[in-house]
Amino acid sequence: MTNRTVLVLLDPATEVRTSVLELLTIARSLGRAEAVTLEAPTVEVLAQLGAYGIETVHQAELPAAVRGDERHLPAVVAAALAAAVRRTDADVVLVPTSFAAKEAAALAAHALGAGLVIDAAGVHDEDGRIVGTKRVFAGSWDTACAVTTDVAVLTVRSNAVVPQPVETAVSTEVEGFTAEVPELPVTLVSRTVKPRTSGRPSLEEAAVVVAGGRGTHGDFGPVEDLADALGAAVGASRDAVFEGWFDTYIGQTGVTVAPRVYIGAGISGAPHHRGGMQAAQVIVAVNSDPEAPIFEISDFAVVGDLADVLPQAAEVIRAHKA
Repeated sequence: MTNRTVLVLLDPATEVRTSVLELLTIARSLGRAEAVTLEAPTVEVLAQLGAYGIETVHQAELPAAVRGDERHLPAVVAAALAAAVRRTDADVVLVPTSFAAKEAAALAAHALGAGLVIDAAGVHDEDGRIVGTKRVFAGSWDTACAVTTDVAVLTVRSNAVVPQPVETAVSTEVEGFTAEVPELPVTLVSRTVKPRTSGRPSLEEAAVVVAGGRGTHGDFGPVEDLADALGAAVGASRDAVFEGWFDTYIGQTGVTVAPRVYIGAGISGAPHHRGGMQAAQVIVAVNSDPEAPIFEISDFAVVGDLADVLPQAAEVIRAHKA
């Protein structure tokens, strides 16, 4: 433990997602962990933060001109993060990896003159410097990037660590601070938050992902059944989405995932798809073609018809849970 201060972005303040709990766990390993928010946290959120050892939440007090959903604009979030760093003299800022959060992190790093690492798979201290590890070039290279500036800003992928609460919960206090926001370069026209209706975890944050491809022939029933048995998220290959069989695809131009376990069913393993999932910790592939390229990167391979293999796996998993 060092005397450095680590700020974790809490957005929204109405819930603490698993990805944020991971950041809090990482932050405690680097120094004193504190949170930054642009909204008043709820009582439930404060209790959860206390369970993870967070004693202080810095709530940004924004100008009256910034109203409603405009507080979620990356430029506004960046201004709040930069102001929080200057107020607390923080050394590290950790931000979840979403498209909006990555833009806010980049803007904040520019304003602070800070080193920036995007999509880190892990963060640690090495000889007094913050180092972010990440996979690049479609998951084919592992790199370690040391930040050489006084302040380090990192966005961290989900499933980097297992969230760990502290042994004894602490009391969490909220402290307000003034965040000056420059004239916004854009005007927010509308913002729609899509509720989760499936009961499954989000694809970007899920610890386990089950994906289907052309080999499903349009029937995602076995894929979804196995996902439900595992409590996993469901994804697809780009071809499956283009065929209209599913709505979200994993790949270089789609959603990039880094789960603890990835199961690809009926997916050949084209470079585009591999670039979006090759950072998974364990890769399981089910394909009827023994020459499928995805087997080259799989930790566990099953040659067989997914319509036979997946239901059997789901049945065994449910029996094991019971």
